[in-house]
Amino acid sequence: MFTQLDPPIPLHVLGKGDGYALGVIDYGQEHNLLWVTAIDATGEIWCAPNPEVRMQANWSMARPRSTAVKASKETMAG
Repeated sequence: MFTQLDPPIPLHVLGKGDGYALGVIDYGQEHNLLWVTAIDATGEIWCAPNPEVRMQANWSMARPRSTAVKASKETMAG
């Protein structure tokens, strides 16, 4: 099943960068969700499995950047 997200959700895909999830693909209980995400820096569209996706930090909701996102950004920069 494909679900379009309206509005898109700001996410970080580990190893790819920040972007917006445009939709979610759910193949059922034996599979990870796939987040259809447009990456900000490259414009690429990736279907990222659930374990590779993190919410972006949000100051107004008191959500800090996760340690996985910090490590991913450091790896991408270096």
